[in-house]
Amino acid sequence: MTSVAGAVLAGGASSRMGRPKAFIEIDGRTLLDRAVGALTAAAIDPVIVVGGDQAAIEAAGHRFVPDEYPGEGPLGGIISALGAVDTDLVVVLACDLLAASSDAVTRLLGSLGEGDVAVPVVEGRAQWLHAAWRRSAESALRTAFGGGERAPRRALGGLVTVEVVDASPTCYQDADTPSDLPPGAR
Repeated sequence: MTSVAGAVLAGGASSRMGRPKAFIEIDGRTLLDRAVGALTAAAIDPVIVVGGDQAAIEAAGHRFVPDEYPGEGPLGGIISALGAVDTDLVVVLACDLLAASSDAVTRLLGSLGEGDVAVPVVEGRAQWLHAAWRRSAESALRTAFGGGERAPRRALGGLVTVEVVDASPTCYQDADTPSDLPPGAR
């Protein structure tokens, strides 16, 4: 049986949003709680939160793991997640997903097969901050990071990528600016 951990990346600067995305509330739940909830509803355990405000994350009842490379982009957060757990697989989600879905997480895991990473593709774009990674990919990602790469999509040298075309694009919609938020978000 393959063991699976979940990780929510919460260490971004949120400069376009103007405030930490993880703690924006929609219908009484923070975006962070929604992402963690999608992972736990998919029967994933443990779930960690990488980067961000440690005190606030722990006060919300989540397990905090520091980002090894704060301010260095999402690839550093993914590497930090892979290095922080001892499971075979890690599903990594961004903290700013508006409708994180356990069904989407389950589809990713079911699609991975012998691949190193399964990534959903929506309208021709890979959603790298909603992907399932084998922990064995960590070494290749660290090598790319050490070579100056900061984008997950360009750090895949030698890794087998499984693209999952998903008919549910709302599961991957994120919020980068206040105009991306639904009415009533606070």
